[in-house]
Amino acid sequence: MSIEQDEIEQSSAPLIEHLIELRRRLIWAIVAFFIAFVLCFAFAKQLFNFLVVPYQWAIAWAGMDSSKAELIYTAPQEFFFTQVKVAMFGGIVLAFPIIAAQIYKFVAPGLYKHERMAFLPFLVASPLLFILGGALVYFFFTPMVMWFFLAMQQTGGAGEVQISLLPRVSEYLSLIMTLIFAFGLVFQLPVVTSLLARAGLVSSETLREKRKYAIVIAFVAAAILTPPDPVSQIGLALPTILLYEISIWTARMIERKRALAEAEKNSAGNIPSAS
Repeated sequence: MSIEQDEIEQSSAPLIEHLIELRRRLIWAIVAFFIAFVLCFAFAKQLFNFLVVPYQWAIAWAGMDSSKAELIYTAPQEFFFTQVKVAMFGGIVLAFPIIAAQIYKFVAPGLYKHERMAFLPFLVASPLLFILGGALVYFFFTPMVMWFFLAMQQTGGAGEVQISLLPRVSEYLSLIMTLIFAFGLVFQLPVVTSLLARAGLVSSETLREKRKYAIVIAFVAAAILTPPDPVSQIGLALPTILLYEISIWTARMIERKRALAEAEKNSAGNIPSAS
Protein backbone atom coordinates (compact mmCIF):
# COMPACT_ATOMS: atom_id res chain seq x y z
CA MET A 1 0.00 0.00 0.00
CA SER A 2 2.87 2.36 0.81
CA ILE A 3 4.47 1.66 -2.59
CA GLU A 4 1.28 2.73 -4.41
CA GLN A 5 1.10 5.89 -2.30
CA ASP A 6 4.73 6.71 -3.19
CA GLU A 7 3.97 6.28 -6.89
CA ILE A 8 0.94 8.57 -6.61
CA GLU A 9 2.97 11.22 -4.78
CA GLN A 10 5.77 11.04 -7.37
CA SER A 11 3.30 11.41 -10.26
CA SER A 12 1.51 14.32 -8.59
CA ALA A 13 4.75 16.22 -7.86
CA PRO A 14 5.32 17.31 -11.51
CA LEU A 15 1.68 18.43 -11.73
CA ILE A 16 2.11 20.63 -8.65
CA GLU A 17 5.30 22.08 -10.12
CA HIS A 18 3.50 22.87 -13.38
CA LEU A 19 0.65 24.55 -11.50
CA ILE A 20 3.13 26.66 -9.50
CA GLU A 21 4.90 27.65 -12.72
CA LEU A 22 1.53 28.46 -14.36
CA ARG A 23 0.58 30.65 -11.41
CA ARG A 24 3.90 32.49 -11.66
CA ARG A 25 3.43 33.17 -15.37
CA LEU A 26 -0.17 34.29 -14.86
CA ILE A 27 0.90 36.72 -12.13
CA TRP A 28 3.54 38.25 -14.41
CA ALA A 29 0.99 38.56 -17.24
CA ILE A 30 -1.65 40.16 -14.99
CA VAL A 31 0.88 42.59 -13.48
CA ALA A 32 2.06 43.59 -16.96
CA PHE A 33 -1.52 44.19 -18.10
CA PHE A 34 -2.38 46.17 -14.95
CA ILE A 35 0.64 48.47 -15.35
CA ALA A 36 -0.13 48.98 -19.04
CA PHE A 37 -3.81 49.61 -18.22
CA VAL A 38 -2.96 52.29 -15.63
CA LEU A 39 -0.53 53.95 -18.05
CA CYS A 40 -3.08 53.95 -20.87
CA PHE A 41 -5.87 55.21 -18.60
CA ALA A 42 -3.70 58.20 -17.69
CA PHE A 43 -3.60 59.06 -21.42
CA ALA A 44 -7.04 57.72 -22.31
CA LYS A 45 -8.31 60.98 -23.81
CA GLN A 46 -5.21 61.34 -25.98
CA LEU A 47 -5.54 57.74 -27.13
CA PHE A 48 -9.21 58.23 -27.97
CA ASN A 49 -8.36 61.39 -29.93
CA PHE A 50 -5.78 59.33 -31.81
CA LEU A 51 -8.46 56.78 -32.70
CA VAL A 52 -10.75 59.58 -33.92
CA VAL A 53 -8.22 60.69 -36.56
CA PRO A 54 -9.59 58.22 -39.20
CA TYR A 55 -13.02 59.78 -38.69
CA GLN A 56 -11.52 63.19 -39.38
CA TRP A 57 -9.97 61.82 -42.57
CA ALA A 58 -13.38 60.51 -43.62
CA ILE A 59 -14.91 63.94 -43.02
CA ALA A 60 -12.24 65.48 -45.23
CA TRP A 61 -12.92 62.85 -47.94
CA ALA A 62 -16.60 63.80 -47.78
CA GLY A 63 -15.69 67.43 -48.56
CA MET A 64 -16.49 68.68 -45.05
CA ASP A 65 -14.44 70.62 -42.52
CA SER A 66 -12.51 67.99 -40.58
CA SER A 67 -11.72 70.47 -37.80
CA LYS A 68 -15.42 70.38 -36.85
CA ALA A 69 -15.48 66.62 -36.18
CA GLU A 70 -17.90 66.06 -33.31
CA LEU A 71 -18.77 63.00 -31.23
CA ILE A 72 -21.32 62.95 -28.44
CA TYR A 73 -22.21 60.91 -25.36
CA THR A 74 -25.77 60.61 -24.12
CA ALA A 75 -25.21 59.22 -20.63
CA PRO A 76 -23.17 60.90 -17.86
CA GLN A 77 -20.95 57.85 -17.35
CA GLU A 78 -20.61 56.91 -21.04
CA PHE A 79 -17.36 58.75 -21.80
CA PHE A 80 -15.76 57.53 -18.57
CA PHE A 81 -16.45 53.88 -19.41
CA THR A 82 -15.29 54.59 -22.97
CA GLN A 83 -11.97 55.74 -21.53
CA VAL A 84 -11.82 52.54 -19.45
CA LYS A 85 -12.34 50.48 -22.62
CA VAL A 86 -9.65 52.48 -24.41
CA ALA A 87 -7.27 51.83 -21.52
CA MET A 88 -8.06 48.11 -21.56
CA PHE A 89 -7.56 47.98 -25.32
CA GLY A 90 -4.25 49.82 -25.07
CA GLY A 91 -3.21 47.76 -22.06
CA ILE A 92 -3.69 44.49 -23.97
CA VAL A 93 -1.70 45.84 -26.91
CA LEU A 94 1.18 47.12 -24.75
CA ALA A 95 1.29 44.06 -22.50
CA PHE A 96 0.94 41.51 -25.30
CA PRO A 97 4.72 40.99 -25.81
CA ILE A 98 5.14 40.23 -22.11
CA ILE A 99 2.04 38.00 -22.04
CA ALA A 100 3.26 36.12 -25.13
CA ALA A 101 6.72 35.75 -23.56
CA GLN A 102 5.19 34.27 -20.40
CA ILE A 103 3.19 31.78 -22.46
CA TYR A 104 6.32 30.81 -24.35
CA LYS A 105 8.35 30.41 -21.13
CA PHE A 106 5.65 28.14 -19.74
CA VAL A 107 5.47 25.97 -22.86
CA ALA A 108 9.15 26.01 -23.89
CA PRO A 109 10.50 23.57 -21.23
CA GLY A 110 8.26 20.86 -22.69
CA LEU A 111 9.61 21.32 -26.21
CA TYR A 112 12.74 19.99 -27.86
CA LYS A 113 15.39 22.50 -28.89
CA HIS A 114 14.53 22.29 -32.58
CA GLU A 115 10.84 22.72 -31.72
CA ARG A 116 11.60 25.87 -29.72
CA MET A 117 13.67 27.25 -32.59
CA ALA A 118 10.82 26.49 -35.02
CA PHE A 119 8.24 28.11 -32.74
CA LEU A 120 10.11 31.41 -32.23
CA PRO A 121 9.54 32.84 -35.76
CA PHE A 122 5.80 32.36 -35.35
CA LEU A 123 5.93 34.06 -31.95
CA VAL A 124 7.48 37.08 -33.64
CA ALA A 125 5.29 36.98 -36.75
CA SER A 126 2.00 36.82 -34.85
CA PRO A 127 2.12 40.32 -33.23
CA LEU A 128 3.61 41.83 -36.39
CA LEU A 129 0.74 40.49 -38.49
CA PHE A 130 -1.77 41.72 -35.91
CA ILE A 131 -0.23 45.19 -36.05
CA LEU A 132 -0.33 45.06 -39.85
CA GLY A 133 -4.04 44.22 -39.75
CA GLY A 134 -4.70 47.00 -37.23
CA ALA A 135 -2.75 49.49 -39.35
CA LEU A 136 -4.80 48.55 -42.40
CA VAL A 137 -7.97 49.26 -40.40
CA TYR A 138 -6.68 52.56 -39.03
CA PHE A 139 -5.27 54.05 -42.22
CA PHE A 140 -7.73 52.72 -44.78
CA PHE A 141 -10.83 50.78 -43.77
CA THR A 142 -12.07 52.94 -40.88
CA PRO A 143 -11.94 56.11 -43.01
CA MET A 144 -13.66 54.21 -45.83
CA VAL A 145 -16.42 52.90 -43.56
CA MET A 146 -17.01 56.30 -41.94
CA TRP A 147 -16.99 57.98 -45.35
CA PHE A 148 -19.66 55.48 -46.46
CA PHE A 149 -21.82 56.40 -43.45
CA LEU A 150 -21.22 60.13 -43.90
CA ALA A 151 -22.41 59.86 -47.50
CA MET A 152 -25.89 58.99 -46.17
CA GLN A 153 -26.37 62.41 -44.59
CA GLN A 154 -29.01 64.79 -45.91
CA THR A 155 -28.18 68.46 -46.26
CA GLY A 156 -31.74 69.65 -45.84
CA GLY A 157 -32.31 70.83 -49.39
CA ALA A 158 -35.60 71.16 -51.20
CA GLY A 159 -38.03 68.58 -49.90
CA GLU A 160 -35.44 67.06 -47.54
CA VAL A 161 -35.06 67.00 -43.79
CA GLN A 162 -31.55 67.72 -42.58
CA ILE A 163 -30.01 64.53 -41.19
CA SER A 164 -26.49 64.69 -39.76
CA LEU A 165 -24.23 62.02 -38.36
CA LEU A 166 -23.26 62.57 -34.72
CA PRO A 167 -21.54 59.37 -33.57
CA ARG A 168 -21.57 58.43 -29.90
CA VAL A 169 -18.12 57.97 -28.39
CA SER A 170 -18.91 54.45 -27.17
CA GLU A 171 -20.33 53.31 -30.53
CA TYR A 172 -17.41 54.75 -32.48
CA LEU A 173 -14.93 53.02 -30.17
CA SER A 174 -16.82 49.72 -30.48
CA LEU A 175 -16.73 50.05 -34.27
CA ILE A 176 -13.00 50.68 -34.57
CA MET A 177 -12.11 48.07 -31.90
CA THR A 178 -14.26 45.47 -33.66
CA LEU A 179 -12.56 46.19 -36.97
CA ILE A 180 -9.06 46.10 -35.46
CA PHE A 181 -9.68 42.81 -33.66
CA ALA A 182 -11.36 41.28 -36.73
CA PHE A 183 -8.53 42.20 -39.08
CA GLY A 184 -5.89 41.34 -36.48
CA LEU A 185 -7.32 37.86 -36.00
CA VAL A 186 -7.74 37.26 -39.73
CA PHE A 187 -4.11 38.24 -40.31
CA GLN A 188 -3.11 35.31 -38.05
CA LEU A 189 -4.27 32.89 -40.75
CA PRO A 190 -0.78 32.33 -42.27
CA VAL A 191 0.65 31.70 -38.79
CA VAL A 192 -2.04 29.17 -37.88
CA THR A 193 -1.88 27.29 -41.18
CA SER A 194 1.94 27.27 -41.09
CA LEU A 195 1.90 25.73 -37.62
CA LEU A 196 -0.64 23.13 -38.74
CA ALA A 197 1.44 22.36 -41.83
CA ARG A 198 4.60 22.00 -39.77
CA ALA A 199 2.76 19.63 -37.44
CA GLY A 200 1.55 17.62 -40.43
CA LEU A 201 -2.12 18.28 -39.68
CA VAL A 202 -2.82 20.05 -42.98
CA SER A 203 -1.19 20.08 -46.43
CA SER A 204 -1.04 22.58 -49.25
CA GLU A 205 -3.00 20.16 -51.43
CA THR A 206 -5.82 20.07 -48.87
CA LEU A 207 -5.86 23.85 -48.67
CA ARG A 208 -6.08 24.11 -52.45
CA GLU A 209 -8.94 21.61 -52.58
CA LYS A 210 -10.88 23.53 -49.89
CA ARG A 211 -10.35 26.93 -51.52
CA LYS A 212 -13.97 27.38 -52.62
CA TYR A 213 -15.23 26.59 -49.13
CA ALA A 214 -12.67 29.01 -47.67
CA ILE A 215 -13.99 31.82 -49.89
CA VAL A 216 -17.54 31.24 -48.66
CA ILE A 217 -16.37 31.08 -45.03
CA ALA A 218 -14.39 34.30 -45.52
CA PHE A 219 -17.51 36.23 -46.55
CA VAL A 220 -19.60 34.64 -43.77
CA ALA A 221 -16.96 35.53 -41.18
CA ALA A 222 -16.75 39.06 -42.55
CA ALA A 223 -20.54 39.42 -42.23
CA ILE A 224 -20.35 38.29 -38.59
CA LEU A 225 -17.24 40.19 -37.46
CA THR A 226 -17.86 43.54 -39.14
CA PRO A 227 -20.70 46.08 -39.12
CA PRO A 228 -23.58 45.42 -41.54
CA ASP A 229 -22.24 47.50 -44.41
CA PRO A 230 -20.78 46.23 -47.69
CA VAL A 231 -17.58 48.29 -47.46
CA SER A 232 -16.25 46.71 -44.26
CA GLN A 233 -17.53 43.22 -45.15
CA ILE A 234 -15.88 43.17 -48.58
CA GLY A 235 -12.86 44.91 -47.08
CA LEU A 236 -12.36 42.05 -44.62
CA ALA A 237 -13.29 39.20 -46.97
CA LEU A 238 -10.82 40.12 -49.73
CA PRO A 239 -7.72 40.25 -47.46
CA THR A 240 -8.87 36.98 -45.89
CA ILE A 241 -8.92 35.28 -49.29
CA LEU A 242 -5.50 36.76 -50.10
CA LEU A 243 -4.11 35.53 -46.79
CA TYR A 244 -5.53 32.09 -47.52
CA GLU A 245 -3.57 32.02 -50.78
CA ILE A 246 -0.45 33.07 -48.86
CA SER A 247 -1.16 30.24 -46.41
CA ILE A 248 -1.18 27.75 -49.29
CA TRP A 249 2.19 29.09 -50.43
CA THR A 250 3.72 28.90 -46.92
CA ALA A 251 2.42 25.35 -46.47
CA ARG A 252 3.99 24.36 -49.78
CA MET A 253 7.33 25.90 -48.73
CA ILE A 254 7.24 23.99 -45.43
CA GLU A 255 6.53 20.74 -47.27
CA ARG A 256 9.43 21.34 -49.66
CA LYS A 257 11.82 22.03 -46.78
CA ARG A 258 10.62 18.88 -44.99
CA ALA A 259 11.06 16.77 -48.14
CA LEU A 260 14.53 18.23 -48.70
CA ALA A 261 15.55 17.49 -45.11
CA GLU A 262 14.26 13.91 -45.38
CA ALA A 263 16.10 13.41 -48.67
CA GLU A 264 19.36 14.66 -47.15
CA LYS A 265 18.85 12.43 -44.13
CA ASN A 266 18.20 9.39 -46.32
CA SER A 267 21.19 10.10 -48.56
CA ALA A 268 23.41 10.48 -45.49
CA GLY A 269 22.15 7.18 -44.12
CA ASN A 270 22.90 5.38 -47.40
CA ILE A 271 26.55 6.42 -47.51
CA PRO A 272 28.64 3.28 -46.93
CA SER A 273 30.99 3.46 -44.02
CA ALA A 274 34.75 3.22 -44.70
CA SER A 275 36.16 -0.19 -43.90
